[in-house]
Amino acid sequence: MKYQPLASSSCAATRVRSKQRGFSLITTLILLIVVTVLGIGASQMVLLSERATRFDRDTQIAFQEAEAALIDAEFDIRGPNTSASQRVATFSATSGLGFIDGCGTGTGLCLPAADGQKPVWYTVDFTDESSSAKTVKFGDFTGRTLSTGTSGIRPEMPPRYIIEVLPDNTSGSSASTPKKLFRVTAMGFGPRKETQAVLQMIFRKE
Repeated sequence: MKYQPLASSSCAATRVRSKQRGFSLITTLILLIVVTVLGIGASQMVLLSERATRFDRDTQIAFQEAEAALIDAEFDIRGPNTSASQRVATFSATSGLGFIDGCGTGTGLCLPAADGQKPVWYTVDFTDESSSAKTVKFGDFTGRTLSTGTSGIRPEMPPRYIIEVLPDNTSGSSASTPKKLFRVTAMGFGPRKETQAVLQMIFRKE
């Protein structure tokens, strides 16, 4: 009796099973790589979405702060306010007293830049909180308050603004009694002061 064919069949079956196991291993590795890449991509998308949401929130806080500063400047110009240092009388519709080139230290009262020069609000440092700052902090001349600080989701620092005096060229103004307009530029800050928003308005005091 001859058994050699049976031995050959057994060896062939062993080689087929070995190839099948090798193919399964490669397939499993490919699937693992694909799943890993998809997982990394999904986590990055979540992180980017979170950052975009946080940035939008911080920008909205800074924008609302800048709006609050414009309102504070309106009270500063027109009144009424409760501050002992209020200066409503400074903003006469026909007077430009107190406004100087480069903005007054601690007053934020500015003459506009000359033609061809950079605008005043472009050169002033709104982040300066020192006694020599050329800007005015929210509430300095109105007595109003705004919650700020580094704890919680609040602006890191109060908004600041400057006020420029401009000629009012409307029909009610004349050479003998020139009227004035006031341009307010305000900067608000987010939970980090690097997040900033700038707003501007032209105000006519009646």
